[in-house]
Amino acid sequence: MTDGFDIIEILEHIDPSRLNYQEWVNVGMALKEEGHTAADWDAWSRRDDGRYHPGECFRKWDTFRGTLQPVTGGTIVQMAKDQGWQPETGHELDWDDTISDERVVVDKNWIEGREVEEPETWDPTAQLIKYLETLFESSENVGYVTASWEKDGKYLPTQGNWDRTAGELIEQLSKCGGDIGSVLGDYKPDVGAWIRFNPLDGRGCKNENVTEYRYALVESDSTDLAKQNAIIREMELPVACLVHSGKKSIHAIVRVDAANYDEYRKRVNYLYEVCKKNGLEIDTQNRNPSRLSRMPGVMRN
Repeated sequence: MTDGFDIIEILEHIDPSRLNYQEWVNVGMALKEEGHTAADWDAWSRRDDGRYHPGECFRKWDTFRGTLQPVTGGTIVQMAKDQGWQPETGHELDWDDTISDERVVVDKNWIEGREVEEPETWDPTAQLIKYLETLFESSENVGYVTASWEKDGKYLPTQGNWDRTAGELIEQLSKCGGDIGSVLGDYKPDVGAWIRFNPLDGRGCKNENVTEYRYALVESDSTDLAKQNAIIREMELPVACLVHSGKKSIHAIVRVDAANYDEYRKRVNYLYEVCKKNGLEIDTQNRNPSRLSRMPGVMRN
């Protein structure tokens, strides 16, 4: 589905004889990217009597192996529009929708900043426990980093740890008397600590070790802090946790519930594009599901 319509249905509004060779190939690539078959491409291509060759679609199909910038169903939608098709307006927003101006819900010219206020009572351990309870099942392994190393005057996280479950960490934090370092390891107060927001398999901390593609990180270093806070709330993103980085950004852990890595990538791209259209310039290097985010309850600066 793209923009609320079935791709095959939209394809009926495109005359293949009006396309050049590359445009015809792009239709095939988009169909494959959206989960359709070579037979679908072949059936549509038969409408071009002058250039159709039996078996060509199936041979070409096997050469489409995916790229970092895939041709998607949005290409087919635009081709249909170029040939005069007009979509119906008004439908429920879906993960697979193409992005258009109707996704803009925040007026960037009138948005007022919303200050980030320090809580009157501060219970760091309780905040970290709440974070773990919110994002993880008790049996899921959690990745976290408290150790750092210096490079060119900047402190960077190590690979960290991933050998304990959320349940084990919560139990130990509940008994630590407020000493988070005694459970997770000491950290530099001017550097802080990090945590991974998706569960791991207990064997590593890379993308292939992620067991559930549940959350994505929305972070902006270039947008004013108070404006970040306001835009995120005005958009009503499905935020599970909101953590102040201790510096110039808010880390929003946003629920995306992807079934696998490919779907995760598409949903995060969609999420980031919507954020950008609503005035939130996202740090796009945070796309991967094993990404580190700032650990709540830990002081930084």
